[in-house]
Amino acid sequence: MGPCCFSAQDQFDNLEKHTQWGIDVLEKYIKFVKERTEIEINYAKQLRNLSKKYQPKKNSKEEDEYKYSSCRAFLATLNEINDYAGQHEVISENMTSQITTELARYVQELKQERKSHFHDGRKAQQHIETCWKQLESSKRRFERDCKEADRAQQYFEKMDADINVTKADVEKARQQAQLRHQMAEESKAEYSSTLQKFNHEQHEHYHTHIPNIFQKIQEMEERRIVRLGESMKTFAEVDRQVIPIIGRCLDEITKAAESINQKNDSQMVIEAFKSGFEPPGDVDFEDFTQPIKRTISESSLSNSKDGKSESRFSSKSKGKLWPFIKKNKLSLKLITLNMQVWNLMEGAGPEDFSNLPPEQRRKKLQQKVDELNKDIQKELDQRDALTKMKDVYIKNPQMGDAASVDHKLAELGQNLEKLRLEEQKFLGWLAEVEGRLPVRTEPARRQSGLYEPQNTLTVNNCAQDRESSPDGSYTEEPSQESELKAPPPDFDDEFDDEEPLPTIGTCKALYTFEGQNEGTISVTEGETLYVIEEDKGDGWTRIRRNEDEEGYVPTSYVDVFLDKNVKGAKTYI
Repeated sequence: MGPCCFSAQDQFDNLEKHTQWGIDVLEKYIKFVKERTEIEINYAKQLRNLSKKYQPKKNSKEEDEYKYSSCRAFLATLNEINDYAGQHEVISENMTSQITTELARYVQELKQERKSHFHDGRKAQQHIETCWKQLESSKRRFERDCKEADRAQQYFEKMDADINVTKADVEKARQQAQLRHQMAEESKAEYSSTLQKFNHEQHEHYHTHIPNIFQKIQEMEERRIVRLGESMKTFAEVDRQVIPIIGRCLDEITKAAESINQKNDSQMVIEAFKSGFEPPGDVDFEDFTQPIKRTISESSLSNSKDGKSESRFSSKSKGKLWPFIKKNKLSLKLITLNMQVWNLMEGAGPEDFSNLPPEQRRKKLQQKVDELNKDIQKELDQRDALTKMKDVYIKNPQMGDAASVDHKLAELGQNLEKLRLEEQKFLGWLAEVEGRLPVRTEPARRQSGLYEPQNTLTVNNCAQDRESSPDGSYTEEPSQESELKAPPPDFDDEFDDEEPLPTIGTCKALYTFEGQNEGTISVTEGETLYVIEEDKGDGWTRIRRNEDEEGYVPTSYVDVFLDKNVKGAKTYI
């Protein structure tokens, strides 16, 4: 084999090693990005677990702590940390889809292309080697034929010069020499043709085929390098895309920190723990020079034996002084401990919270009144909805039996009666506590305006009819006012109108609802309808499809868009 062939083969070997190294570099980078995505996912998971770990538990004491601005800021920080973790998940997802997946597919394509180029190169190399072998074979045959012709010529000349040889042998030697010369000429012509062909193939090999293959390999390698660089840019860009969102998360954390108001937090602590006790008056001088007449100051917190003090704890505070006076054996630490015990006993204490200090008792009673008001309003809303449903059944018997809702209405009436009596009881205790507390600069909150006319009468009578018992609890005298019932709310019966109700907005069905019960209407997912009556708290919204089709659907099944501009206007379908 010629030296040029060996040189080309060496170059192919070098290129094959280098291109394989380039593929290894790509695969190493893919592995690097994969490990980075795993780090991002794990980091995001740890951040989410951290945020979840410090979130306040529902229905626990921790929820009360978040009324303070500092705790609310911490809660906002936890929420932002959760969003911050989400951005790291975005980084992982984008790197996976835009880098690792794309590069893995490109590496497979690159391997196939590389294999094809080196296959062409080996094929071209084998072809030129075959041509070289043919040339060598032709050359050796020509050389052999020439030597045979020379020997035949020498033998003929020897035979011709020998006088002892017959003429026939000389002629035979001459013909043999001519045959050898003719074979040598043919070998020469074949060698010459093969040589020309080889030179042509060699020229094409080294000036056309091999350069083209090398050029393709070079382009392939350059594309690999460019692709690696683009992936590195994408690596940085994926991070850069989430920087503004991460920045907003950090800005929200800063904003939450700046919203902390230490003055308000301190005031809330004061409101939460102040007892409402009156400060003690001056202690009078006790004259011990007169052995018989020893007077005890009436301005002291010590109670006289006749028990006429107006203090709430008159039966229990005999001989006690204001907690901070040294004469009192109870220290400030003990008073604080008692306050904590009071708070712990709230769940198992008296119903009127008489075990609490005045201010704490007032707050608890007011909270209880507010809760009862909400329960009453909820019951009224349910009764309102059932009443309307009953009216629909009365006017349209085919839609349902009106008597089927009577039992529920009766049950709601009993619940309302119980709740109102309970409310009157707590309002009486609240009025008594507020009458005993010092005058406040801002009026105490009372019940909602919906029940004020009724409750005002009840409060006055309850306050008059209650008597304090020695243990701080109260007994209740029966009164006519306690049996008063609030008049039922006066609401318009929309079903009495002959004209169709005006539309107050539109709604879009989120799910398909089969209105099988009387008074309901079937809707299909994505359908747009008109709203003629919004949810009154019972979980049903009244809608209309056309003049003949209207009814109720679950509020959770539709997305309602109320039109404030046409509220109260007569808009008909």
